[in-house]
Amino acid sequence: MEHTTKHSHMTSPGASHAPAVEHPADRIRIVSTPGVCGGRPRIDGHRIQVEDVAVWHERQGMSPDQILSEHPSLTLAEVHAALAYYYENRDRIDADLDEAKRYAAEMKAKAGPSLLELRIRSRTNDAQDDPLSPR
Repeated sequence: MEHTTKHSHMTSPGASHAPAVEHPADRIRIVSTPGVCGGRPRIDGHRIQVEDVAVWHERQGMSPDQILSEHPSLTLAEVHAALAYYYENRDRIDADLDEAKRYAAEMKAKAGPSLLELRIRSRTNDAQDDPLSPR
């Protein structure tokens, strides 16, 4: 049985009051489920992680409306819920993103150049040695 941790974006931790009436936006949750998306926070009902939305918005400059046009299964409220969660947990999520970037660079360095890179280099070198090649 999977355990899902639900994180409400509507109240801060330790808040002692609950909304008098539940609105549809109040049901949007950010969840963490072991075995799903590496246990990272994601939008409930989707495999889209909070860090994905954060990268699209913060690093790629996409507006919430642009994110919706690229991911029509989301709602505007879900995008805003993911952004709210990101802003509340920015240091931890940014650290996770930086660690993933370092890991990817390390793996790329260990793997060396791909076959495609080697072929391109070979063709580039051959073209430079060709006296009929445009320069």
